[in-house]
This record gives sequence, structure tokens and C-alpha cells, in this order.
Amino acid sequence: MGEVVRDHKRLASMIENLQSRGKRVVFCNGCFDVIHVGHIRCLKGAKAIGDVLVVGINSDSSVRGLKGPKYPLMPEEERMEIVAALRDVDYVTCFSEPSADSIILKLKPDVHAKGTDYTRENVPERETVLSYGGEIAIVGDPKNHSSTHLKKEFLKKGHALEGEL
Repeated sequence: MGEVVRDHKRLASMIENLQSRGKRVVFCNGCFDVIHVGHIRCLKGAKAIGDVLVVGINSDSSVRGLKGPKYPLMPEEERMEIVAALRDVDYVTCFSEPSADSIILKLKPDVHAKGTDYTRENVPERETVLSYGGEIAIVGDPKNHSSTHLKKEFLKKGHALEGEL
């Protein structure tokens, strides 16, 4: 079970210590609003390329900025707790900025892993990762799962409208 670490300075020190002992640290980030198989496959793929997996969760305010006022569906504390409970996750933290650039620059993971909806060339944090010599990896299965898609399926099938959720 992973550990939730809100203090970025402490987490950076922990990562530096792990790296000094030869551990390969992988960072993966996202909203993780409604966990689905795409998240699991992405996190499993990220862990497979390193020794330690750190997951950055967008804060509630960050998710609202990215997806709109009706999001997130679950508060950040619950999203962090759920992700930390996943077997492949070692550490979870939260960040408030719209992109993960700032937290990545603080933590300096060896690898920044993103899902297959990106390429190494269009990862938003690409320049930040490359600036300190980090690597970019694309992990997981083809992007055909999303929390937004699940929500639409529930609505289409009438579940949420009929109070069946």
C-alpha cells in the first residue's frame, strides 16, 4: 500500500534518497476521478519500468480548472486514498497547478510516465522533464477508457437519471 505524502519538500528528499541508492523513480499524474481499467493499466505499466512509482493527483481546484465546475466527482482526499491503496503505487501526492511541471521539477523523477493518449513528443511536461535529464515513457493500453466516457454511459443507460447509482 502506498503512502500519501502532501509535503513536496519531504517527498523530494525521499526520492533523492531512493535515487542515491540506485532506485529508478517513475512519476505519473492525472485526475484519477473515477478509477477504471485504463488507470490500472497505466499505473501498472509505469511501475513496470521502474522501482518506485510516485503518483501526482490533480487537486480539486486543478480538476475544476481542467474539466469544468461539475468536477471532480470525488474529493482529492478520497482520490488520493484510493490510488494509494493500489498495489503498484508507492507514493501519492497532490498538486494544484494545471500541469505537473512544477511538481516534476521539485521531485525530479527519473521517468515521467504518461498514458497512450500522448506521444513522447506531445507530453505537456516534456520540456521540464528533459531540462534535468529525465526520460519520458508512454505506458498503458490504448486510450479507450475515461471517467467522462463512463459518466456518459451511465447517463445514456438511464442509471443516473433514475437514481440507480
